[in-house]
Amino acid sequence: MALLIRSVARSSCLLKQTSMLVPRRSTMATTAYEEMRNFWARNRKLNRPLSPFLTVYKPHLAMMTSLTHRVTGVAMQVAITGASITLLCLPGDFRQNLEYVRQLSLGPAIIKAFKYVLAFPVVYHFLNGIRHMAWDAGYGFSLKTLYKSGYFVMALTAVVTTYFVFGIKANAL
Repeated sequence: MALLIRSVARSSCLLKQTSMLVPRRSTMATTAYEEMRNFWARNRKLNRPLSPFLTVYKPHLAMMTSLTHRVTGVAMQVAITGASITLLCLPGDFRQNLEYVRQLSLGPAIIKAFKYVLAFPVVYHFLNGIRHMAWDAGYGFSLKTLYKSGYFVMALTAVVTTYFVFGIKANAL
């Protein structure tokens, strides 16, 4: 507060310090806006895309496993939220809804395929999440280890998903 009063009282002193009140001119030959205009004009002249797209990059294992991990995470969240809201809005209780699904008389191939669709994202996201935790701890960054762990996660996902679909019987629970 005292500094504010002092600066107001000495306003005539502030007027003498023109460097604070008058903006300085840059000594650069061009401004940032001119540089940006030149950059985009050159890119348009050369028919370059605005930014690289997925088609520019050759897909590799690390890219695809990362993308699949993100997609399975989002898909599971959307499915869980959608199923929860749907079950909340449906009339009746769980037993009545389950009986309604049984009355549809779906064939075993459709049921197995549906089980695969449900089990794959959960298993893959879980196993690849363990791989990501190993990365967080600082392990598995060499290219050879990265590819080995990626193929291992994919193979183990196929085995565990198949076990969940065919190996677990309803009457065993």
